Amino acid sequence: MSSISRREFFRLAGLVASSTALAGCAPAYRALGGPIETHLPPGDAVLSSQIFAGLNRLTFGPRRSEQIYVREIGLPGWIEEQLAPEAIDDGPLDWRLRPYEILNQSADDLYTRGERLFDGFDSKPIIEDLAAVTLLRQVYSRRQLYEVMVNFWTDHFNISIEKENVWYLKPVDDREVIRKHALGNFRELLQASAHSPAMLTYLDNQANQAGQPNENYARELMELHTLGVNGGYTQQDVMELARCLTGWTVKESFWRGEYEFEMDFHDQGNKTVLGRRIEPGGQVEAESVIDRLAEHPSTAAFISKKLARRFYGAAVPAGVVGRAAETFLQSGGDIKSVLHVLLLDGSAALATGLNPKFRRPLEFITASLRMLNAETDCRGGEHGYFSRVLTQLGQPPFAWPTPDGPPDTDEEWMGNLVPRWRYAGRLARNKIDGTTADLENLIDVAEGDLIETFISRITPLLLGSQMPRTQAVELAEALRREGAKDNLRTARIVVAGILASPAFQWR
Repeated sequence: MSSISRREFFRLAGLVASSTALAGCAPAYRALGGPIETHLPPGDAVLSSQIFAGLNRLTFGPRRSEQIYVREIGLPGWIEEQLAPEAIDDGPLDWRLRPYEILNQSADDLYTRGERLFDGFDSKPIIEDLAAVTLLRQVYSRRQLYEVMVNFWTDHFNISIEKENVWYLKPVDDREVIRKHALGNFRELLQASAHSPAMLTYLDNQANQAGQPNENYARELMELHTLGVNGGYTQQDVMELARCLTGWTVKESFWRGEYEFEMDFHDQGNKTVLGRRIEPGGQVEAESVIDRLAEHPSTAAFISKKLARRFYGAAVPAGVVGRAAETFLQSGGDIKSVLHVLLLDGSAALATGLNPKFRRPLEFITASLRMLNAETDCRGGEHGYFSRVLTQLGQPPFAWPTPDGPPDTDEEWMGNLVPRWRYAGRLARNKIDGTTADLENLIDVAEGDLIETFISRITPLLLGSQMPRTQAVELAEALRREGAKDNLRTARIVVAGILASPAFQWR
């Protein structure tokens, strides 16, 4: 962009961002208020604002192709398909994932890989690969609801790779715990997490021994993973569960990184957890308590409320959480059944009860890549641009420092917007290594003074509502007056401005 400096580019993008707000190109939730529409609205919008809003919450940003498909089969039909991800062909994504050995390596293999260096251990390649394959799945998978749920459970059972040996344990946890059970049964998911060497190491249970109990994992198992902070347990329950979990540890030599139970380190006395006496039984003591936690009414309510907040925002439609919790208990923790109630119960409550949610950094990055149909390696060059920018934005991949995981509230993310602006400018100008946003193919930018047409057609694809024609013309004229004359270059300014606008930050 030799005719427009970087400073001028961002100044003009700021003009677009402010014009977008003034033109009323607000997030789609502002237009909600009735049943799901199934018709194509006037103008160039692909979906009605209601359907766009629901699809925005159920994906990492709806691609144009998905918008067109949902227009054909309806949002409820799309949700039904997404709840059966095994029937959705994801071959193109599988092709992109082929180079990554991390997808099938054991913890021992990963540890050995980190060891194969001239100057000692290096965990960085493992961490970068895990971040890249995760982002590739979020950006390119056609099983979007499944990937949204993988992200939800990753946050719920948060594990930071910055803790000790977790860097070579987390990839296995991601594969065998989170991804394996994301749409399965909660009890099985919880048991898998409890036996996960990554979780045991992260929360210090590998050092939990008779006579020297460590309560970290027992406390978070009750407070964060199941019952919730007000779920009816006491500090005594935490201490007794910690005794049940003594001897649950991780191998450090032969078959390094695998779970093992050491009876010699187990407290073999009687325990009482949640009012129930636990007879000495070794490993089954804690397993029986975990099963009980999984089926507890407080767990059903806690998980249902947390899921509802992920999809609805702060104000959940009346009765939805209660019905979801009841289904949780009746189905034995079947996650698909709970989601069916949350997403399809009543007259499409998802599309009529949405409240504004501020995009978390990961959602901002994935939506921009998906909705612009960008071609990307999801790494950002050898220096890992995407991991760096997510860290700058406050959501480092697999490195949230506390067990509660990245917050799902707006206040946490509404500051620190400058890196979002910088990212939007780099993406729109194709200044990210390994990433190309081909605007010429996304929307045909013809020769001549047609930038106002581009503005009118790009806003519904990115925001779910169209900028009025008169205001699109006014914005195009303002851009030309300020020195933006080339159509493609101006289109890049427009895209950067929309991505940086308040309207795109909310969904």
